[in-house]
Amino acid sequence: QLGDARPHDADQVVEGETARATLTMPVGTPFDVTNRHAERLVAAALELQEKYTDPETGQSMITNILSSVGAGGRNAGSHLARIQVETVPRQDLTIDFSVAEMNNEWRRLAGRIPGAESLVFRASYFRAGDPIDIQFSGNSLETLNTVGEELKQHLATYPGVFEIADSLSDGKEELQIELSPQGHLLGLTRNEIVGQVGQAYRGLQAQRIQRGRDDIRVLVRFPIDERRTLSSLSEMLITAPNGRQVPLANVAEITPGRGPSQITRIDGYRVLNVTADVDKANVNMIALLNELTAWVDNLLVKYPSVTYTLEGEQARQAETFGSLGTGILIVLFAIYCMLALPLKSYAQPLIVMLVIPFGFIGAVIGHWIMGVTMTILSILGLMALTGVVINDSLVLVDFINQRYRSGSESLYSAVRRAGVVRFRPVMLTSLTTFIGLTPLLLDQSSSARFLVPMAVSLGFGILFATMITLVLVPTNIMIADDIQRFFKRRAEDVRNVVTSSG
Repeated sequence: QLGDARPHDADQVVEGETARATLTMPVGTPFDVTNRHAERLVAAALELQEKYTDPETGQSMITNILSSVGAGGRNAGSHLARIQVETVPRQDLTIDFSVAEMNNEWRRLAGRIPGAESLVFRASYFRAGDPIDIQFSGNSLETLNTVGEELKQHLATYPGVFEIADSLSDGKEELQIELSPQGHLLGLTRNEIVGQVGQAYRGLQAQRIQRGRDDIRVLVRFPIDERRTLSSLSEMLITAPNGRQVPLANVAEITPGRGPSQITRIDGYRVLNVTADVDKANVNMIALLNELTAWVDNLLVKYPSVTYTLEGEQARQAETFGSLGTGILIVLFAIYCMLALPLKSYAQPLIVMLVIPFGFIGAVIGHWIMGVTMTILSILGLMALTGVVINDSLVLVDFINQRYRSGSESLYSAVRRAGVVRFRPVMLTSLTTFIGLTPLLLDQSSSARFLVPMAVSLGFGILFATMITLVLVPTNIMIADDIQRFFKRRAEDVRNVVTSSG
């Protein structure tokens, strides 16, 4: 699936102003080979630079193309390459241009890279993780590798899944030593043999000498000529537990192979991550994940020693929504307590807070009007909306309480006057908030688009809730008064019955 031309989800992910291609070859790949593949990616980017040009000004929408081979920070190596394409800021575009669409075309032009472990194209401003990231845990690398390969083959059958990879990359070529039956008879173990070979080739520290500030370590090992040939390794003498020395070839089998370049452990278990990207515009993620987890459950019946968890984007979403659920309950309880003290009522805070769900409805309608997809930041905007949207309700309830408790007006009269007298401050409070958010709603830069969902939740939520507040709050107050009168009459009737019977 490397270099497969699948479209990115431009609607679900905030589109950035930079596209990146990250190429990972097998560990030990020569620099010249990696660089040749990187030049192929750069050539494809140059072709796009010529294509996306304003015919009037001659200016290309792609400003810079940066190529880096052998870089990668802590994991640097000649097998890594990264190509970065920088584009004109969104607000300065003079033609119809999408970084996500350009990134998809770049992937198609690049095609497949033979022998590459992974080739990943990214054009999103922010990414919480891979849409599909299944982490397997177990003790055997061979079993984990088998499970990972079966899952990758299954993922390749989905038309909207691409850039399938795993975290268990092959390392450099090596000689693997396995204990033979003769070695078992002599009482040797694989660790003892590997340890003696390591001392002979890497060296055994015999002495440490302090010379001023320098700490000199004296290592004893085979001469360099004896460390260069396979025959010298086979003839190396291994000391058995009984003191006998036998050639390595007699007690162990030496086979060439490749080991993993990196082994990751979590809680003492070796782990393997299988990742993939998804075209969310054409794939139902919920249905895909449900089907995928059911398939993995059936697969692991054959491998009972292996367990799995969903990581990446799904884990981040579960973590975020879990903390938001607890946070929203704490926020609502705190708002109720803060309203109950000044209003001196247990029921009126609920009347004030009943407008909050209508603010959520307004936020959803606002996302539909603006054509913005709801994201995690939209949910955070809804949490902020819970504290802002009750301001208008509080203004109305406070006015009604003042007029009614002073005895100057009946409750019905106070409720009727509240909407008329407080209409201006209620509308000004909401309109000033919405107008203040308008520049952010209309901004086209990438950094602003990242925050637009939160602004939509706040702006449209409070605007819609204001319209509802002017009708809902007076109505709820009169309903609450009717309920209170009903229970008072019932209590008086019961009291009269008891008094008459007495």
